[in-house]
Amino acid sequence: MALHHTIKDHFRETRLFTSRAVAALLISIGLMAVLLLRLFDLQVIKHDTYAVLSDKNRIHIRAVPPTRGLIYDRNGTLLAENLPSYRLEVIVEQVKDLDATIAELRHLVDISDDNIAAFKKRLKRSKRYKPVSLRSRLSDEEVARFAVNRHRFPGVDTVAHLYRHYPFKSRGVHAVGYVGRISEKELHTIDTNNYEGSDFIGKTGIERFYEDLLHGEVGVERVETNAQGRTLRVLDRDEPVPGLNIYLSLDAELQGIAEAAMGDNNGAVVAIDPTDGSVLALASMPTFNPNLFVGGIDTKTYRALQDSPDQPMFNRAIRGRYPPGSTVKPFIGLAGLEYGLIDPDISTYCQGWYMLDGDDRKYRDWKKTGHGHMDLNQALVESCDVYFYDLALTLGIDRLSAFLEPFGFSDITGIDISGELTGLVPTRQWKRRHKRQPWYPGETLITGIGQGFFLSTPLQLATATAALSHYGSQLRPRLVAATEDPNSREKVWFPATPNVAVPVGDIDNWSYIIRAMTRVVHSRKGTARRIAKGAQYKIAGKTGTSQVFGIKQDEKYVAEDIAKKLRDHALFIGFAPVDDPRIAIAVIVENGGSGGAIASPIARKVMDYYLNTVLPREAGYIEQTTSPSNRLSNTEKEPTP
Repeated sequence: MALHHTIKDHFRETRLFTSRAVAALLISIGLMAVLLLRLFDLQVIKHDTYAVLSDKNRIHIRAVPPTRGLIYDRNGTLLAENLPSYRLEVIVEQVKDLDATIAELRHLVDISDDNIAAFKKRLKRSKRYKPVSLRSRLSDEEVARFAVNRHRFPGVDTVAHLYRHYPFKSRGVHAVGYVGRISEKELHTIDTNNYEGSDFIGKTGIERFYEDLLHGEVGVERVETNAQGRTLRVLDRDEPVPGLNIYLSLDAELQGIAEAAMGDNNGAVVAIDPTDGSVLALASMPTFNPNLFVGGIDTKTYRALQDSPDQPMFNRAIRGRYPPGSTVKPFIGLAGLEYGLIDPDISTYCQGWYMLDGDDRKYRDWKKTGHGHMDLNQALVESCDVYFYDLALTLGIDRLSAFLEPFGFSDITGIDISGELTGLVPTRQWKRRHKRQPWYPGETLITGIGQGFFLSTPLQLATATAALSHYGSQLRPRLVAATEDPNSREKVWFPATPNVAVPVGDIDNWSYIIRAMTRVVHSRKGTARRIAKGAQYKIAGKTGTSQVFGIKQDEKYVAEDIAKKLRDHALFIGFAPVDDPRIAIAVIVENGGSGGAIASPIARKVMDYYLNTVLPREAGYIEQTTSPSNRLSNTEKEPTP
């Protein structure tokens, strides 16, 4: 069998190999060129861009929340402070399984269902790369347990922070207010950039009204982090601007006296210095502990506060609207004198009831047997309703309401806390607009004794009383006395702000009413005579009782037979000392009954402490600090320690 051998074409094979090698070389050179061009693009042309992106993986800009300003009373006693603590924060972007992570964390830290619900709510309005608080105010033991296990929880860390604390707890809460977590609604009204890193905002009282001053301005810092997001070092920092400290006109001890004097009763006490409008005490009872809200109040506790029939969160001092009862009689009497419609020495006979011509309805006096012959002075001293029925009818509702308007009964006072409501002095126009009915003469009668549609807040009563004590000179009530820069310690004092003066032309008319109010306390038949005993100063006052519901013509009011919530409110207004008024006060005790028996003793306790303890103490301080060797300017003067 013949064998066939293929002869190799070495030239062709060599040429084929060479062409393939050249092609491979060209491809390699091309790929190398592309790689070099890409490297040139990344490292030269786009160096700055990618350097920034690289830094973003390693360096983070973090907001530094400012320190919230402190709140002091007039003596420098802390009412709201900041305490150090730790909170547990989560950066969701760095957590693989959020639910599993939280479940594991609950073995180390006490995390409630409410904490988780609040955390997830905050998560919805936060960026995934930003830390979100899961639990605040960790105990030292919880911080230590987590620190040991920190490596197991990438994206989770404990962060030091300051939290708000109210050392007096419930005392003065309706004036000072409290802070709480920023709500969804508030996010649309605040400067979110300035609240970066801040969880809390003022909700009520001074904390809310002066939020802009207390909050301060946010700072920023650049920090270097590792792959797990944990901070390694701070590269640089722009310090935040702390909020201003605030000094109130309130006296913490006087506030405590007012609240204690109210006992278990619901109601309010408002005391004002008529010389400058400073609010000395603003008590609304019952109270509540504001510290419950700082770390996030649990649902059960919040519902208990909200659903309580006593409404502890309701600020009765500025929002409670009550019929003022007989406390308006001095103002009605002053109107009669000013309009020249009455002779104060001419008597009206009180037989225990009053009737309009052509009307068989009897408008009863509080004293069933009547007071007999009453002039204006005696009618105020014994609080004769019949005299003021007749005076109100003589005045007419138009003149009556017009005269009361400058005292501020139908307007807000302008006090520097949020939520104040207006009172109501009814007029023909008001009734036609709101009730779609005409005004009746009988409604004028009951308006003259502070009943019917007539409503006032305790603050308005106190402000009107302060104006009465100073012959119509009105000053806007205010709670803040000064602000203080926490760095320089320099204070800026708030001046008194005049309100519209009451236009009463004859000073003798003021003097007459004030003398009569003094006899209400210091005469044998005065309705507030029980508080005169042992007083080291003269008090001018007026008691009041206002009905919660109407009584039929043939019925008799017997307090013991009526549920407490339907009993009459007890009221008292007054000021002292009569010859140099330094405190004006209004007290309302819900369902307390007699103003002379219940409300006026409360006022006496507040007046005693202020006039016998606070003023002498402050006078001694001023004398000491203004001595030739130790005189301070207004901006340097410290409050009484």
